[in-house]
Parts: sequence; structure tokens; C-alpha cells
Amino acid sequence: MGLGRDELTELFAGLGEPRYRADQVFRGLYERRLRSFDEMTDLPKALRERLAAETEVSVLEVESKFVSIDGTRRYLMRTRDGYPVETVFIPNESRDTICFSSQSGCPLKCDFCLTAKLGLLRNLTAGEIIEQIIVVLNDVYGIGGETPHGTNLVAMGEGEPFLNFENLIKALEIMADEKGLHIVPGRVTVSTAGIVPKIYEFAKLERRPNLAISLSAASDPLRDRLMPINRKWPIEDLMAAAREFEKTLKRGERFTFEYVLLGGVNDSDRQAEELADLIERHGLRKVKINLIPHNPAEQLDYRPSDPEQVRRFKEILESRGISAYVRTPRGRDIYAACGQLAAKHEPNLVQIGA
Repeated sequence: MGLGRDELTELFAGLGEPRYRADQVFRGLYERRLRSFDEMTDLPKALRERLAAETEVSVLEVESKFVSIDGTRRYLMRTRDGYPVETVFIPNESRDTICFSSQSGCPLKCDFCLTAKLGLLRNLTAGEIIEQIIVVLNDVYGIGGETPHGTNLVAMGEGEPFLNFENLIKALEIMADEKGLHIVPGRVTVSTAGIVPKIYEFAKLERRPNLAISLSAASDPLRDRLMPINRKWPIEDLMAAAREFEKTLKRGERFTFEYVLLGGVNDSDRQAEELADLIERHGLRKVKINLIPHNPAEQLDYRPSDPEQVRRFKEILESRGISAYVRTPRGRDIYAACGQLAAKHEPNLVQIGA
């Protein structure tokens, strides 16, 4: 798991096997979504036994699965060396979305995010990233089963994707292969808290997923407190990178700022105007704002914004000509919502606020 076509070809050449064996295994891994060599019955038995002895397919074990009252599923998996990995499946009538992790834990210490309490455990390999998707698809639709209306991916689970850039991009390239999972870059969104150099690098990719930048404040003092990464790359640096990224967008494309609304902290009318001023000052024309009401947890000293204030915040942005959307919370009751992933074993511990 996690090897691309060329790497598989090299592997089978080293085993003295013909090139087409690599194609068979590639399809077995990523098109048929098989997680053991025993299931790859198009391979000779002797080769399957040798592969099982010398290599491995599956790199993750599902430890727990939680199902929300709204249909959202949270999967707690473990790596071979025992680190937690969380993945969320969000069903929808028009599309299904899988929120996957790029790291076990997270090093960024965002003050309103429960995952920050874990700290960074380690980066995930390309194989561990891909297998999250395979595990979820097989659980929901059966092994190799087709999805009824395609699948969107969001790199918004545990971790900062741009701090595991190479493994992330490798995994996405493998998953985009039309003879594999065939989840093309246009159906993928990568979210960053603001790793500025990697935004510039990301902008140069030819086949590039969508970009979302977690902002959550329009001033440095507040963002310094909420998102300590801002002390290294402050808002002006982040906006400069966003401007450069916007220049690379094709006709009709947009990118996203994500803004977590924290009651009494960053959700006032004045702060909505400050956000609009920031976007206008930097001449950003192709950006949309995802407003995310904070998902509460007893370990965090924040509360969600009042629904009426969420509405006002959105209206202020729209009155300034900025597209704004409110994200509907999903899976709060099982610790599956944005900012709640923290390898929880017991699903019903959080007191849901307004």
C-alpha cells in the first residue's frame, strides 16, 4: 500500500516477475480495494505466498467505529507501530465526503482544536493515507463496491497536511490514477493552517487539489493566540501567499478561507468588517469564506457562536461582496466534527452547546 506504478514495477522486477504483475497488484490495491494478497486470486498461489512472506498490503487496523445520529461515521485506526489515525465519512444525498488525516496528532497547537491536545505523534506514510480511504469505502459500499455518486476527499482530519507534503502529494497522485481509485484532484480539498512556503509550492503543481486556508482571525494579536503558527508566518505573509495562489487559478476556480466562529472571541460585527477589509485590501477576488461554528468539547474553553450572530457575520461579508457559507456541523455526538478529532474511545462525552 502506498507504492505507485513505477515502484511496483521495480519491486516485481526485483522478484524476477514480469511487468504485468505490477499492473495486477496495482489494480488489486487501488481499483478492487483489496487488503490482502489472498484476495488477489488472479496471481499464482506461489507468488501470493511469497508476497505475503516478504511484503505487506494492509498497514492500518480498525480499532473502533462510531456512527452518529446524522449518519456520519468516525473510524479510529491504529498504525503498525500503535499510533492513532482518525477518518470520518460524511454521507450526503448529492455526494459523500471522506475527511482523512495526514499526521497522527498535530504539532500546531491551535487553541480551539481538540486534536492539538495530542501533539504530533508522527507523519503518516502515503500508504497510511490511502488505506484510510480504502477502509472507509469498503465499509460503506463493500469491498470494491462502486460509490453511487462519487467521493470527495478533504485533508482536514488530524494533522497539518503541508507538514507532510511529500507523502500527501504522493498519496493523492496514486489515488487519482484512472486504473485505481480514480479520485481526481478536483474532488480533493487540502486544508492548511498557513504553512506559507508550501502554499507557494502547492501553487506550482500541475494537477492540483483545491486549497483551503484556515484563518479564524483577521488581526495578528488574536490569530497569534488562536493559531500559534501565525507567529512564524503572520497574516500579511499568509495573504501574500494567497494572492500568488489566486493568480494560478483557472477560470471559474476558487479557493477557501475557513473561519471557525468562537462565541465572544472572533464573531463580532466589527470582526466581520475587519475580515472583509483584509480581503479587499489584498485584492482577493476568487476567495470564498467557510464559516464554521465551533464544535464544543469539555477540554476547550470556547463556546459556539450564537446562531443569530453567525447569520449576522455571514450577512456582513455578503454585503461587502464576499461569498460566505455556513458549514453545518456533522458528527458532533461522536467527536467527528471539525476540531474534535482526538482519538476518543467513548463517543458520547461532549456537552453539545447552542
